[in-house]
Amino acid sequence: MKIARRYYVSGMVQGVGFRFFVQRSAAKHQVVGYVRNLADGRVEAYAEGAEAAIKGFHEDLLTGPKYSSVNEIEEIVAEPQGEFSSFLIER
Repeated sequence: MKIARRYYVSGMVQGVGFRFFVQRSAAKHQVVGYVRNLADGRVEAYAEGAEAAIKGFHEDLLTGPKYSSVNEIEEIVAEPQGEFSSFLIER
Protein backbone atom coordinates (compact mmCIF):
# COMPACT_ATOMS: atom_id res chain seq x y z
CA MET A 1 0.00 0.00 0.00
CA LYS A 2 1.30 3.41 -1.00
CA ILE A 3 1.50 6.26 1.50
CA ALA A 4 2.52 9.91 1.08
CA ARG A 5 4.30 12.46 3.24
CA ARG A 6 5.19 16.11 2.85
CA TYR A 7 8.34 17.26 4.62
CA TYR A 8 9.54 20.75 5.47
CA VAL A 9 13.24 20.64 6.35
CA SER A 10 14.87 23.52 8.26
CA GLY A 11 18.52 24.26 8.88
CA MET A 12 21.47 24.68 6.53
CA VAL A 13 19.73 22.94 3.65
CA GLN A 14 20.11 25.30 0.70
CA GLY A 15 23.31 25.69 -1.31
CA VAL A 16 24.81 22.46 0.07
CA GLY A 17 23.53 19.86 -2.43
CA PHE A 18 20.55 18.93 -0.28
CA ARG A 19 18.05 18.56 -3.15
CA PHE A 20 20.41 16.27 -5.09
CA PHE A 21 20.96 14.21 -1.93
CA VAL A 22 17.17 13.91 -1.49
CA GLN A 23 16.75 12.82 -5.12
CA ARG A 24 19.40 10.09 -4.68
CA SER A 25 17.73 8.95 -1.46
CA ALA A 26 14.38 8.74 -3.23
CA ALA A 27 15.91 6.56 -5.95
CA LYS A 28 17.54 4.33 -3.32
CA HIS A 29 14.23 3.84 -1.51
CA GLN A 30 12.07 3.71 -4.68
CA VAL A 31 10.09 6.79 -3.69
CA VAL A 32 8.45 9.19 -6.18
CA GLY A 33 7.59 12.87 -5.77
CA TYR A 34 9.60 16.07 -5.74
CA VAL A 35 11.92 18.32 -3.73
CA ARG A 36 12.29 22.09 -3.96
CA ASN A 37 13.79 25.07 -2.18
CA LEU A 38 11.42 27.48 -0.47
CA ALA A 39 11.87 31.25 -0.27
CA ASP A 40 12.09 31.10 3.55
CA GLY A 41 15.27 28.95 3.44
CA ARG A 42 13.59 25.58 4.05
CA VAL A 43 13.39 22.65 1.65
CA GLU A 44 10.07 20.98 0.87
CA ALA A 45 9.89 17.33 -0.18
CA TYR A 46 6.81 15.39 -1.20
CA ALA A 47 7.22 11.61 -1.28
CA GLU A 48 5.03 8.63 -2.18
CA GLY A 49 5.94 4.99 -1.73
CA ALA A 50 5.64 1.92 0.42
CA GLU A 51 5.60 2.56 4.17
CA ALA A 52 9.07 1.04 4.71
CA ALA A 53 10.45 3.10 1.81
CA ILE A 54 9.04 6.34 3.23
CA LYS A 55 10.51 5.51 6.64
CA GLY A 56 13.99 4.99 5.13
CA PHE A 57 13.63 8.18 3.07
CA HIS A 58 12.71 10.14 6.23
CA GLU A 59 15.75 8.76 8.05
CA ASP A 60 17.98 9.96 5.20
CA LEU A 61 16.41 13.44 5.41
CA LEU A 62 17.44 13.63 9.06
CA THR A 63 21.07 13.04 8.07
CA GLY A 64 21.36 15.13 4.90
CA PRO A 65 24.52 15.48 2.81
CA LYS A 66 27.96 16.21 4.23
CA TYR A 67 27.81 20.03 4.37
CA SER A 68 24.19 20.34 5.48
CA SER A 69 22.80 20.70 8.97
CA VAL A 70 19.21 19.62 9.58
CA ASN A 71 17.64 21.41 12.56
CA GLU A 72 14.04 20.29 12.20
CA ILE A 73 11.74 18.29 9.93
CA GLU A 74 8.02 18.91 9.90
CA GLU A 75 6.25 15.81 8.58
CA ILE A 76 2.69 16.04 7.26
CA VAL A 77 0.59 13.02 6.31
CA ALA A 78 -0.72 13.45 2.75
CA GLU A 79 -2.93 11.51 0.39
CA PRO A 80 -1.04 9.76 -2.43
CA GLN A 81 -1.66 11.66 -5.67
CA GLY A 82 -0.46 8.92 -8.00
CA GLU A 83 0.75 11.44 -10.57
CA PHE A 84 4.50 10.93 -10.18
CA SER A 85 6.55 8.29 -11.99
CA SER A 86 9.93 9.55 -10.72
CA PHE A 87 11.42 11.93 -8.16
CA LEU A 88 11.98 15.45 -9.49
CA ILE A 89 14.05 18.41 -8.40
CA GLU A 90 11.90 21.52 -8.88
CA ARG A 91 13.29 25.02 -9.32
